[in-house]
Amino acid sequence: MEIIRVDNITKDYRKGKGVFDVSFSVNKGEVMGFLGPNGAGKTTTIRQLMGFIKPDKGAATILGMDCFSEAAIISQNLGYLPGEISFLDNMTGIEFIKFIAKMKRIKDLTRAKELMAFFELNPTGKIRKMSKGMKQKIGIVCCFMQNPDTLILDEPTGGLDPLMQSKFIELILAEKQKGTTILMSSHIFEEVDKTCDRTAIIKDGRIVAVENMDELRRNKRRVIEVRFENIEDAKTFGDTRKNATRLETVVSTDILGEFNEFIKDVSKYTILDMEIRNQSLEELFMHFYGGENNDKLDLN
Repeated sequence: MEIIRVDNITKDYRKGKGVFDVSFSVNKGEVMGFLGPNGAGKTTTIRQLMGFIKPDKGAATILGMDCFSEAAIISQNLGYLPGEISFLDNMTGIEFIKFIAKMKRIKDLTRAKELMAFFELNPTGKIRKMSKGMKQKIGIVCCFMQNPDTLILDEPTGGLDPLMQSKFIELILAEKQKGTTILMSSHIFEEVDKTCDRTAIIKDGRIVAVENMDELRRNKRRVIEVRFENIEDAKTFGDTRKNATRLETVVSTDILGEFNEFIKDVSKYTILDMEIRNQSLEELFMHFYGGENNDKLDLN
């Protein structure tokens, strides 16, 4: 069952800025990643899903309701974490959490307290004196404390340290276990790899692929670096490999499903060392962006 549907939405800001004919869907209980370089259109798409801006054409719906005209109804059971959170800086953290709870008509703060303990958050200080990481934790508490059925998260771990990023992954996996439907824009590949079922990839305002994560993991290549005894052997072997690069006696190449054949070929030479690693998710996605020297994903 489709919970979130984006159907050919376009928001044209001219001069190539905006999103164009963007389409994808998120099924019930699915975690969908949303990846793309800075300025690719992730936040513009999410803002249309939240009903903040109206598409020039196309439609965005959640549970069959139009995201622009029925935004108020949709928001009643929707958790949203924006990329840039607006705070009332004169409030303390706990005052802000209670303020948002009142707006959402949440009377029981048990879940909020659980989340504060989980993220080791002491929200008693003034927000204006808090670090970015502390503010992000408050945003996460406000987003999740309603136990919503659907979550839309725009780069949710910005400002969090590695330990808190790991805790956030735990939280997403727990929500996934509960059957929560999640759309998550992220610039951290580990988050996507560990949590997402599928990933929509956007570039220059257009969807370039929607990938199944299990299939991507199965198709990861092995990257192998072999150190030969002499340059002649390295050159001879390197010339037999389509994707090989050579530096002196070291040949780097990648393989997919041909490991036994590779070992047979390389065993004909005297090998001093060999290092094998799996292709990273970042490397796997780079071909959608024209290689490492062109577009970069938004890694901070």
